[in-house]
Amino acid sequence: MKYQFRKSAFLLLADGTIFHGKVVGDKEGTAFGEVCFNTGMTGYQEIFTDPSYFGQLMVTTNAHIGNYGTNADEVESDSVKIAGLICKNFSYEYSRDAADSSLQEFLEKSDLFAISDVDTRALVSYIRDNGAMNAVISTDVDHISDLKKQLADFPSMKGLELSSKVSTKEPYFYGDENATYKIAALDIGIKKNILRNLSRRDAYIKVFPYDTTFEEMKAWGPAAYFISNGPGDPEPLTQAIQTAKDIIASDAPLFGICLGHQVIALANGVSTYKMHNGHRGINHPIKNLLTGKGEITSQNHGFAINKEETEANTNLEITHIHLNDQTVAGIRMKNKKVFSVQYHPEASPGPHDAEYLFDQFFEMVKQGSAQIV
Repeated sequence: MKYQFRKSAFLLLADGTIFHGKVVGDKEGTAFGEVCFNTGMTGYQEIFTDPSYFGQLMVTTNAHIGNYGTNADEVESDSVKIAGLICKNFSYEYSRDAADSSLQEFLEKSDLFAISDVDTRALVSYIRDNGAMNAVISTDVDHISDLKKQLADFPSMKGLELSSKVSTKEPYFYGDENATYKIAALDIGIKKNILRNLSRRDAYIKVFPYDTTFEEMKAWGPAAYFISNGPGDPEPLTQAIQTAKDIIASDAPLFGICLGHQVIALANGVSTYKMHNGHRGINHPIKNLLTGKGEITSQNHGFAINKEETEANTNLEITHIHLNDQTVAGIRMKNKKVFSVQYHPEASPGPHDAEYLFDQFFEMVKQGSAQIV
């Protein structure tokens, strides 16, 4: 059997707790990041390439990872964004006809360090109790004390601006240039499936870097604006927050997802905070307070907006609530065509319960002077 005799590896948490495992394949190495876990049963390739996970060590709670291989079309960005992978059973062989390579080959091409044979049930239980924290995975079992010192100096996710690491460096276009509507998207870590959802609704999208001003976006003459998902703490994104303020002041339609939702909240004077664990998975229950209907959603965030401040803000209305912990999952502005959600209506992976939000956005666009002239 290939990789039968694999080198020992370990996960060291910031509080000194160690979990033991084996290296995936024969790649030795070390990787630092904030440890987090995703409860999705499928979609590992999309998760690994999601820019919102930049700089994080991903624990997958599904017992088997890699068993259906990978496919070049099932990515959410141009590269792997997680800092490292921690799993229970890693499958070197795959059995899906649609796959074009194994996960092992995919990770090798991405130069990603991964460990397996970790007791992920015990690890996730520990993180649930003690919260997300920085960690390191490594095969360097003889220098744990040195790694502890390096880990102590590793920056916390709180206060960390990461959108600049994943955003496009130059504006680019997506979709059919002859489409009816022009949408300007602020890329603070955008997923490809968001662009697909916008494009299939007869939109031509221009994607702008994370620090683009409203005036620069407005010069293209868009019908509406979108602020994407992304990694890190939203509060350091001062230019994105100012851009959101300016879009809101212009009375143009604006839609935000995940980090974009937090940026819109901050633009309205509502603060954000780092959660104990965050929400990461494809089965999170949401209640739409406007319709009374429930939704099962895909989520990936470690920060949230302050509920009490949102309720007290006369310009805002809470539209969606997370049923597990009552955190704010969606807001809209009164007397403005502005709304946002904390979760991912484009899913990928995940259920499609919330895709209607894209339709809702385009209804707003159609009500304005939205057609390309």
